[in-house]
Amino acid sequence: MARLVECVPNFSEGRNQKVIDAIAAAIRDTSGCSLLDVDPGASTNRTVYTFVGSPQDVVEGALNAARQAFTLIDMSKHSGEHPRTGALDVCPFIPVQNVSMDDCVNCANIFGKRLAEMLHIPVYLYGEAARKEARRSLPSVRAGEYEALPEKLKIESWAPDFGPATFVPSWGATVTGARKFLIAYNVNLISTKEQAHRIALDIREQGRGKDQPGVLTKVQGIGWYLDEANIAQVSTNILDYEVTSLHMVYEEICRDAKGLKLPVVGSQIVGLIPLKALLDSADFYIQRDGLFIVDEEHKIRLVISKLGLDSLGPFNPQERIIEGQHWEPWWGK
Repeated sequence: MARLVECVPNFSEGRNQKVIDAIAAAIRDTSGCSLLDVDPGASTNRTVYTFVGSPQDVVEGALNAARQAFTLIDMSKHSGEHPRTGALDVCPFIPVQNVSMDDCVNCANIFGKRLAEMLHIPVYLYGEAARKEARRSLPSVRAGEYEALPEKLKIESWAPDFGPATFVPSWGATVTGARKFLIAYNVNLISTKEQAHRIALDIREQGRGKDQPGVLTKVQGIGWYLDEANIAQVSTNILDYEVTSLHMVYEEICRDAKGLKLPVVGSQIVGLIPLKALLDSADFYIQRDGLFIVDEEHKIRLVISKLGLDSLGPFNPQERIIEGQHWEPWWGK
């Protein structure tokens, strides 16, 4: 079986379709890379790309995408709801098949070094590739965001892992690393941004600080407002769905929202999701509601309905679920 690594670069452009398409083409045209998903957001002004290939190929694909973005994105003019520190904000490598986490750490190191040399920009390592404990968490590395970089780069303890400690206004800085599969999952609310963020602070593991931790382990969270949909969202990253499942996040947010008399109006998967994560949630609702469902397709439909995964647009399992040999969609086989 082939050695496969998943790469999920997040670029700070979600409104200009020509730029989004050009970066996608750079990945798609890289030999050995299969582009699985392109997920732009206008309010976040950010696009998440998902592609797979061999360790060597995904590094090349990420470098090609960054090279293209360098000529097209100007961070000095960027604004959006999502926290960010650079044009290529974060570029994680995730083990998929016949590769180890160490292999992905190696990918991050090779990519970071070559990116810094190619574009002469600062690059930080995070996650399993972090060289300092303070840099394991992405929010920690991204603290202060793009606007804080000019001063942050002057601090010795925040010298980049690769490249110069120089502020590049058009680019900012890039964070790369290795991690487990992450589910980007947002719950929709009819509320203000501030109310959504209040709930995010309550449910995320970090909570409101060391003395006020949140209730959900392995979950990051923030509240924001989607102008294009006229709703707020509690936006989460589920860092380990086998520790904290999709339905646990949804149900906890529903409980908090009910306490504030706020309606929950569905939810959204950004990027791709493992089949097991959906089936685990299906099993929860089948048991809780006393349902009799055996067929996998029906279980997926149940979760789409229970979580409102199609509330902002169609949820096509063939496009959203990562499963099957060589990453071919399992749905409809």
